[in-house]
Amino acid sequence: MTEDGFRSGFVAVIGRPNVGKSTLVNALVAEKISIVTPKPQTTRHSILGILSRDDCQIVFVDTPGLHDPGKQLMNRAMVKSASASLVGADLALLVVEARGWQRGDDFAWERLRSSGVPALLVVNKLDRVRPKDKVLVFLEECAQRVDVMAIVPVSARTGDNLERLLDTIREHLPEGPPLFPVDLKTDRGADFRIAEVIREKLLLALHQEVPYGLAVEVRALERRDDLLLADVTIWVDRESHQGMVIGRAGERIKQVGRAARLDLEKVFGQRVHLETRVKVKANWRDSAAALRQLGYEEPR
Repeated sequence: MTEDGFRSGFVAVIGRPNVGKSTLVNALVAEKISIVTPKPQTTRHSILGILSRDDCQIVFVDTPGLHDPGKQLMNRAMVKSASASLVGADLALLVVEARGWQRGDDFAWERLRSSGVPALLVVNKLDRVRPKDKVLVFLEECAQRVDVMAIVPVSARTGDNLERLLDTIREHLPEGPPLFPVDLKTDRGADFRIAEVIREKLLLALHQEVPYGLAVEVRALERRDDLLLADVTIWVDRESHQGMVIGRAGERIKQVGRAARLDLEKVFGQRVHLETRVKVKANWRDSAAALRQLGYEEPR
C-alpha cells in the first residue's frame, strides 16, 4: 500500500552524445549506475537508474546519445535503443549543454517531438559557463526553440539545482505505486556492471580509435563466500589493437584490471577477482550475430 499522492513513472533521459546524461542519472540516483568518460558514445545500452523516495519512485532510463547512425550496425543499434526508451515513458528529459545549442540537439529534439512524450529540457554543465549571464540568454533561446513543460538549468557534476529538477519531475509523473522494489537501484545484473566498469577503465586508458572497437563480455561469474570471480573477455576489432590493450609486458591490462577491481569492490561490497583475456573479433560492430552476443538491441 502507498499513501495518497505517491507518484511513480519512467523518465527517458535523452540527448546527443556527451551532454552528461549518465553523469546526471548517477547524480540523481546517488549511485554509479552508468559509466562516465569524456569520450562520446560511452553509453551503449539503455540502463535503468531507480530513485525511491517517500513520495515517489522515479525510474530513469539512461540512453546512448542520439545521433545520425550512418550505416554501422552498432551505431544503429544504439540509436534504436535510445529511441525505444521513449516508448511507454511517462516523461522525457532532453539534456543539452549550457554552452550552446548544437546541430545534434536538433536531431535529438526531433526524435523526442515526434514521439509525443511530455518533456522537460535540462540545461546541463552550468559550472562550465562564464560569465553566468550567458546562461540566461541561452535559456531564452531554448524557450524559443523547443515546446516543453519546463526548462531546468543544472550542473550534474556539482549537484547545482538537482533538487529543483527532481521536484519538477515528480510534479509531472502520474500517481501510482512503486514500479520496483524500493531497495533496487538498477535493473542490470552483476555481469553487465562488471563489463561496463572494465570498459570504462579501458576508455580512460586508451586513445585514438581503439576505444570504439572495444567490447567487454563476462563469460562466467561465480560467488565464493565473500569473493566474486569473473571470467572476462575483452574483444577488439583489429589485431593491431590487441597489443595496445594489453600494453608492454601486460602492464596496461593489469592497470585497467586493478582500477576496475577497486571500483567493483565498492559497488558490490565484497572482494572481486577478474580473469581477463583480450581477443580479436574482426568487424564485430558490423556483425548482427556479434552484437546479439554482446547484448545490443537488434538493429533495424
